Amino acid sequence: MKKDPVIVIGLGEMGSVFARAILKLGHPVYPASRNTDLDELAKSIPTPAMVLVSVGENDLQACLDKLPTVWHDCVALLQNELLPRDWELHNFTDPTVISVWFEKKKGQDSKVLIPSPCFGPNASLLVDALATLDIPACEVASAEKMEEELLIKNVYILTTNISGLLTKGNVEDLWNNHNELAIEVANEVMDIQATLVGHDLKRENLIKGFKTGIDGDLAHMCMGRSAPGRLARALELSDAAGLKIKKLLEIQKQIS
Repeated sequence: MKKDPVIVIGLGEMGSVFARAILKLGHPVYPASRNTDLDELAKSIPTPAMVLVSVGENDLQACLDKLPTVWHDCVALLQNELLPRDWELHNFTDPTVISVWFEKKKGQDSKVLIPSPCFGPNASLLVDALATLDIPACEVASAEKMEEELLIKNVYILTTNISGLLTKGNVEDLWNNHNELAIEVANEVMDIQATLVGHDLKRENLIKGFKTGIDGDLAHMCMGRSAPGRLARALELSDAAGLKIKKLLEIQKQIS
């Protein structure tokens, strides 16, 4: 039986993995870049099975802003530092969301840390598609649980990246030899995240999830190219919220 097409917006390393997985599952894939006229594409494919948005972090809001209305009920999102407010700004009420826990670098196979949780109308499509590439993913039971999963990933990536500006090592070194730094940074990251979701956080759950991510790949390096930008963005968000985040400011001074 012929399967409905899937639009993939953004064919970088991550988007290409999903596109290949979806193709292996049997869906036709229509790629879209920043130069694609999405309105014209929507006229020819008004009811795709899914529209997967996999653009870079800095391009997400602009992409969601211009997404054709006819696609709003089949959107799927994957992004670092993603939270409900990112799609609520554009009146998406029920997108499919996945917290990606594998990495893909140019010229290398995908490397899995832990299974990637997802939630929403097309969660099973994503789980089944990634399974064709032996990449584990799992559906979670509720939007509230998915928010917690997004927060866990945010705590992991922000804490390791920002702490790595000082430690320069891998996540095992961070946890075992710089644990006080890791927990201090994680708590300030959670202070910021709490303002973004508008409620108190279950911090023990987030730290537990953070440690699970660390255990998934002990050799994973803390600091990527995006680390300075993540610190700068965290400081901007804390300023906007009127937070006092002593450790992040101290790290900024040390690397300046």
